[in-house]
Amino acid sequence: MRAKIVVIGNEKGGTGKSTLAMHLAVLWLRQGKKVVTMDLDGRQGTLSKYLENRKAFATRRQIDLPMPEHVRMSNISNEVLFLRAQLDRLRNDFDVIILDTPGADTALSSEAIFQADLLVTPINDSLVDLDVLASIDPQSMTLRGPSHYTERLFSVSQKRNLMQKTPLRWYVVRNRMSPFKNKNRQAIDALMPQLASKLKFTLLPNLTERIIFRELFLNGLTMLDLRENGLHYPLSMSHLAARQEVRALACQLPLT
Repeated sequence: MRAKIVVIGNEKGGTGKSTLAMHLAVLWLRQGKKVVTMDLDGRQGTLSKYLENRKAFATRRQIDLPMPEHVRMSNISNEVLFLRAQLDRLRNDFDVIILDTPGADTALSSEAIFQADLLVTPINDSLVDLDVLASIDPQSMTLRGPSHYTERLFSVSQKRNLMQKTPLRWYVVRNRMSPFKNKNRQAIDALMPQLASKLKFTLLPNLTERIIFRELFLNGLTMLDLRENGLHYPLSMSHLAARQEVRALACQLPLT
């Protein structure tokens, strides 16, 4: 069975792509799947740093934490050709390949989307960040038209169709969602089903804004680790809810 290629992509930076990639990788590893991660943002390397922190923490504590195989894209002369070669090398030996893409419109990001089975786009839960998906009429709060990013996805999908690849399955997750009802959240609640229908993406369960996600980065941990390996991390109701949110999201991503 060939690996499923899961791309975490958004043209905008700071939306939690690397954190989501890390949590999905660890969740699937703990389910017994063979996982490889690829950091396509060689300059910033957030996912690579996350994994370095994880390895260092496991060494300090002398514990065994599940680690994916990892490839970092850095100082490569032809990144697109390198990506294709790596996917050809890896796809028959793993169950899942997770590609963490840069927050920019690049040829490498387009190639990753072209190769993907599943595209997951996290967006910060704000009207500003919705602009990455579509232009919104501020008076009627309806869709004016697709954004540049969405148009690029449509273009890549057309290319896939011409080459008789399976249709791209696109998923969007509202990230860093406020736990409190406010006008911003109510407006987005009303808009997202409309956008999902017109732009042809599936809306995944939300991820609530929680400080714990940022704190875990320094030790390379995820919400899926905190009751494992003798860590004895004190879990609050908020932590348990966060872990369930990640699991609920992953359950909606078909790997078979």
